[in-house]
Amino acid sequence: MTPLTKPDKAFFVSTYRIVPYFALALSGDNDMGPRKPLIGINAEYFLNSRNKSTYSYVPTGYYDSLMKTGAIPVIMPPYAGENDIEQVLDMLDGVLMIGGADLDPQRDGYMLHPCIKRMEERRETFDRLLIRSLARRKLPFFGIGAGMQLLNVSQGGTLFLHIPEDLPNALPHRDTMDPNHRHALEVTPGSLMEKVYGENEIRVNSIHHMAVDDVAPGFLRTARCPDGVTEAIESIQDDWFAIGTQFHPEAPSATAMDMRLFHEFVQAVNNRCGIVIPELQLLDAEAW
Repeated sequence: MTPLTKPDKAFFVSTYRIVPYFALALSGDNDMGPRKPLIGINAEYFLNSRNKSTYSYVPTGYYDSLMKTGAIPVIMPPYAGENDIEQVLDMLDGVLMIGGADLDPQRDGYMLHPCIKRMEERRETFDRLLIRSLARRKLPFFGIGAGMQLLNVSQGGTLFLHIPEDLPNALPHRDTMDPNHRHALEVTPGSLMEKVYGENEIRVNSIHHMAVDDVAPGFLRTARCPDGVTEAIESIQDDWFAIGTQFHPEAPSATAMDMRLFHEFVQAVNNRCGIVIPELQLLDAEAW
């Protein structure tokens, strides 16, 4: 493996020591053990207008969940062009898209609702380019929160813009006074969601006011709240593993059972890439 220059090393350290493993996997030098899958994670983006630095960040739950299930996370800033995205995707085995603020409905031909708190334009532009490129490649994908909503609309589905108005009989799906607000979950027999949760009584966290309306062609609604609101979708295409959850399995309010979703995602990536990781284990509830 070619020695790294000092500028390269400085850059690698600034990215949480993720990239050295990234370079190692690409080099084919596996002296440090079996190859692990490389999973890209998009980042939140905050534009600061008060003479302070604009910044990006990723909540630790996302990348910790990937590492605990045997993957190496690679954090992606909001690249400006498709060529850069394509070059990075050439080196990744899958993508996890994080939650965030609301998608701009005007980008999909709808009017802006007054309750919409729009995602920063730079992040949303990047996210839309990213999902278009990875869908074309059929790269394994896991979208959470806004990530699931973008998966759905990018593939031809639609969204409810504000549950209290669009579905006035729905249960509360967000409680500003309770960050650990939860509701029950009903899963579809034979789905990945049933594989993860089985016949157990299921309750998941809920912090959203938008939701999937029409499910995109090629996808199936595989979990819902008892009021009918969609909580998970899965690809039914043989050549594309893609799932989305409206709830947040990476959050502090998630359960050890929620963590199994990351295991299934990483295992699907491994299967696609022919990667075998011995003794892949999940943390138990107390350790997690």
